[in-house]
Amino acid sequence: MKDKYFIDTNILVYANDRSDTEKHEKAGQLILKGMAQGNSAVSTQILSEFYVTVTRKIKNPLPAHVAKKEILLFKNMEVVDVDFHCVIQAINISAGHHISFWDALVIAAAQKAKCNVLYSEDLNPGQKIGSLIIINPF
Repeated sequence: MKDKYFIDTNILVYANDRSDTEKHEKAGQLILKGMAQGNSAVSTQILSEFYVTVTRKIKNPLPAHVAKKEILLFKNMEVVDVDFHCVIQAINISAGHHISFWDALVIAAAQKAKCNVLYSEDLNPGQKIGSLIIINPF
């Protein structure tokens, strides 16, 4: 069985930010592979963070309509709604693993999607939380 993986905001941002060519290419490949194989997921939190970051925080911000088109492409991944259960689970993960609530919410959404890999540059690579392992793809 192939790994099902969750993609953190920074991976989506690198795929749309050409300022770091190596990360741009690696992120794009990871996203396209997941869409083609049907084994990747993101959450509504990730899509929201992506929009704000690419339209306001990167060196060459995207126009809103371009960012929206990118988000529409991400619908080819499983999109997990961040709901009440995710919030409660994130509180437990945050307290139990001493990580920020927002990072814990990403983990809770990945677990809700039944992913066993979380690709992120921001979390601790190699850390395992439940059956989820965190991997820095860079």
